[in-house]
Amino acid sequence: MVEIKPKDLVRNARQLRLDTLVRLRWLAIIGQSLAVAGVRFGFGFALPFVPCFTAIAASALVNLLLSIRFPASYRLGDNAATLLLAFDILQLASLLYLTGGLQNPFSVLFLAPVLISATALTPARTFGLGLLAVACATLLILFHRPLPWFPRQGLDLPFPYVIGIWTAILLGITFTGIYAWRVAEEARQLAQALSATELVLAREQHLSQLDGLAAAAAHELGTPLATIALVAKELDHDLPKEGPVAEDLKLLREQVDRCRTILTKLTSMGQDTSAFLETISLSHLVEEVVAPQRGLDEEVEIVKSGEGPEPTGRRNPGVVYGLSNILDNAVDFAHEKVIVEAGWNADEVFIEIRDDGPGYAPDILLRLGEPYVTTRSAADRAQGDEELASGLGLGLFIAKTLIERSGAQLSFGNASPPGKGAIARIVWPRHTFERGAAILPQGSQE
Repeated sequence: MVEIKPKDLVRNARQLRLDTLVRLRWLAIIGQSLAVAGVRFGFGFALPFVPCFTAIAASALVNLLLSIRFPASYRLGDNAATLLLAFDILQLASLLYLTGGLQNPFSVLFLAPVLISATALTPARTFGLGLLAVACATLLILFHRPLPWFPRQGLDLPFPYVIGIWTAILLGITFTGIYAWRVAEEARQLAQALSATELVLAREQHLSQLDGLAAAAAHELGTPLATIALVAKELDHDLPKEGPVAEDLKLLREQVDRCRTILTKLTSMGQDTSAFLETISLSHLVEEVVAPQRGLDEEVEIVKSGEGPEPTGRRNPGVVYGLSNILDNAVDFAHEKVIVEAGWNADEVFIEIRDDGPGYAPDILLRLGEPYVTTRSAADRAQGDEELASGLGLGLFIAKTLIERSGAQLSFGNASPPGKGAIARIVWPRHTFERGAAILPQGSQE
């Protein structure tokens, strides 16, 4: 199976499809052609018609070459995408130079290439393209051909007004670029985090299905095992009842019976929906989560409190993984002790994980559970393991996503007084926890 790493998700999410850029440029070419032709033939204004269409033809030629050279699904690298967007800025600047500079109302289109870059490229490259656009706009203040206008009625806008247009372009590039980058970055982070979550959940579901594979193997092994038992029985009838061979046959039959018992258990695990691997009580769920932490330096204490009979539900690999992730986080930050409390009443079932560490930092407490928000320092992340989402701030996001899929509510907080530990509380409505289908992993069947 091919391993997908978070850094690959980040890189692929930023790549811009060539077909997208080509289509946008064709739209710009059509718009530029209609504007030039309309001013020249519609209004009858004098303008350098041939040079203008030469600049437009250059953009069309680049589009044709790209369409011929690369397939529509081709994704541009950062360098190629930056060069193409820089070309668009320079091509627009050449058209504006021929048609009045910043006095031309179409000068606002300097924002378009920077906006595209903000949604698909890194902030550094977007900043570079923004500087190029501002530099071109600055030069157009000083160097440009006259604005096309009625004959014998030349139009020359006041210099302060032109400076106002330049300022509007500068502020537009700055604010729209930052806004577009922020929105696109949040969308990318959420998509990447959800992809990582799906990969983790698929792995956990794969592990939970091993009992079904064991049952299938037991079914297939049943026939050859029956043949061995039959041959051993016939040999026992034909050969002497005493001697080394008789003892070996007795041992063989005993081992065949033992194998049958084991295979029967494996088969029942796959067929009985009430088997212990399918149904789990709240106490057993907590014990399964805590068991891997036994023997570590930090003590993990289990506390149970409840009213009435203990709730029982279906075993959900996603919930087990999510709780384990939260407990791992608590153990990592605890000084000496972690308490896992399981409780229930007639209305709800809850699990609360408390540690005696420093607690969550105030600046991230309200954002916990969002993708790429991490409670670890840079040094801790650098020493992280090779697991998917290690050190990326995806652990709590994945845990929150998987647990909330089961119908629970997850909340984070700090103990009182501050600095005395962190608290993670998971609460299910009791009927949701006990209703088997409600907490089955997605894709599971009754």
